Amino acid sequence: MKTDDPLELIHAVMHLYRSRQYRELRDGPHELTHMEFKVLGFFARHPGATQRDLVQHSGRDKAQIARLIQGLRQRELLDASADEQDKRSLCLSLSEAGETVYGVVARQGRRLSEVAVQGFSAEEKQALAALLERVRENLEDEG
Repeated sequence: MKTDDPLELIHAVMHLYRSRQYRELRDGPHELTHMEFKVLGFFARHPGATQRDLVQHSGRDKAQIARLIQGLRQRELLDASADEQDKRSLCLSLSEAGETVYGVVARQGRRLSEVAVQGFSAEEKQALAALLERVRENLEDEG
């Protein structure tokens, strides 16, 4: 793909990254979508958080988040316990199976990150990270 549009290149790189990262899971016992993985990742980083916490963090629709959580709980990838402060809410965390699945995808992601920058010097990696950070900041400032 030859293009001068940096965002098209970023999109193409992320598409390749995600397709390779999830190939392993699609062929395994747990088919996992990108959004399901992001939900698992949130609860891996914030064990005991609530559905409301995830909605606030993600900015996603409450109904969409509820469906994702319900599906992950039905597949026994998320555990739930009563919230001591608000009995109407549930505190969510990864189940043992959820930790295993999340670990597989996270390891695959780290491996792919290494593959993506193989042959880059430390300075090139730093420069790439700095440029991408500037792109992110520019887009955030636009909003």
